Amino acid sequence: MSNEIQKRLAENIKQIRKNKKLTQFELAEKADISEAMVKSIETCHSWPSEKTLFQISSALETDIYHFFMPIPLSLSMNVALQAELKDTIKEKYCIFLKEVLEELE
Repeated sequence: MSNEIQKRLAENIKQIRKNKKLTQFELAEKADISEAMVKSIETCHSWPSEKTLFQISSALETDIYHFFMPIPLSLSMNVALQAELKDTIKEKYCIFLKEVLEELE
């Protein structure tokens, strides 16, 4: 498995679990798996089976595909970096628009 995909899976499960205010132990109980398995998945030490993924998704009341979606910027970047990124995107977008408008003239 790709390390990036496994990292994304681990971070998303952890974030969804925390958003639902569940501990690893509580998730394990709800999913009928061991707490060690939850820890192992969240730390990228184990790749869960399809059955385990289904059990976790059921316990977290979310579709499995959410585990593999890109990690939102707000979760993986600090506020200053987000602001810098937004400013850069805005600047580049304005330059692009100016160039397009000039071509239309």
